[in-house]
Amino acid sequence: MARSKVAVSLEGTTLDRLDQLVRNAVFPNRSQAIQIAVDEKLERIERSRLARECAKLNPAYERALAEEGLSEDTSEWPEY
Repeated sequence: MARSKVAVSLEGTTLDRLDQLVRNAVFPNRSQAIQIAVDEKLERIERSRLARECAKLNPAYERALAEEGLSEDTSEWPEY
């Protein structure tokens, strides 16, 4: 995948902490560390968005939808 360069401004203490992780070989370099951090944050935001959307659902209504059709005669169901 193509990469693009961006300029990022960080506080001194944040940069010191980042550099320490690179020195300790937690990350191969600053760019990789920032890439991973941004990816993880974006994934977390997406998961929390999904959770917020799920919280809007009506459990009783969703259960009724899921069980719709299950009241049919089970003798008509194929054997497995």
